[in-house]
Amino acid sequence: MSTEASIRAADTRAEARALSAAATMAGHAPSIHNTQPWRWRLTSNELSLYLDHSRAAEVTDPDSRLAVLSCGAALHHALVSLAADGWHTILARMPDPAHPDHLARLRLDHRIPVGLEARRHRQTIGLRHTDRRPTGGTPVGTEELNAIVGAAESAGAGLHILRPDQVLELAGAADQAQRAENADAAWQAEVNYWTGGTRPLGSGIPDAAIPARATQTTVPGGDFGHLGDLPVSAEHENVATFAILYGPEDGEIGWLRAGEALSASWLTATELGLSVLPLSATIEVTVTRERIRRLLAGLGHPYLVLRLTTGDPAGSAAPHTPRLPADQVIERF
Repeated sequence: MSTEASIRAADTRAEARALSAAATMAGHAPSIHNTQPWRWRLTSNELSLYLDHSRAAEVTDPDSRLAVLSCGAALHHALVSLAADGWHTILARMPDPAHPDHLARLRLDHRIPVGLEARRHRQTIGLRHTDRRPTGGTPVGTEELNAIVGAAESAGAGLHILRPDQVLELAGAADQAQRAENADAAWQAEVNYWTGGTRPLGSGIPDAAIPARATQTTVPGGDFGHLGDLPVSAEHENVATFAILYGPEDGEIGWLRAGEALSASWLTATELGLSVLPLSATIEVTVTRERIRRLLAGLGHPYLVLRLTTGDPAGSAAPHTPRLPADQVIERF
């Protein structure tokens, strides 16, 4: 083999390793009920992201808006990994209109210098997790909120911080959504499938990550139909900041970008020592989603509600949820 051919072969192997590492890193992304509804197809120089309907929450998320949003978070994680490996990536969203489940295609273009921010973001991916416990402490500061809003906007979505009077409207909508879902036997069965001890191996939400008592919060958190094992304080949470992740499009491209923005803002919040809890119930129910849209006053379509709080003063992290093995979500060609 000639020297030039050897160099090309080495470059091809390096690209394949970077893409494989990116798809693996993407597996740490947050997703609805931790269903991890993504599938990757990997070749030596290309990585494609697909929506996997076999891991969809069909009752909770019938139009797959939250599943696509989850895939967007995985996409952003993959981009973070590639940037930290020193690659400039060419990204095509929804590259094949004939196949709407093909959400994105990534191709490596050329080498770039690796900045400290890229390295920090990749490290933060392993630290980010969902903590459903209410926290006391102090309100999130304006500077921190501006940084989180900026991160969302840099990824193509907006983040609207709610005023106190709007939080009361959000609380009413969340209560309405929970009552509607709790009255639906099919919804209850689906939630039971993805939570607790009977969930599919490597996915879902274990009891260790579900509060052991009803939490004292202004806006109700997720209702999993049963209590878990996560110890929580009896203190009432009254300093949380609530925000709506939004954008101009109520379709797959908008949902995908919302997931990218969720990842970007959550990584930033984690680096600032803050806790993020996604609240999706009001988005899952059509009538309450419209109530949330009205809170945006014409800014756009709501994708997700976020609760932002300062970290737990004791510094005790809630357990991370499990993840599927890479070989179950990555197809290699």
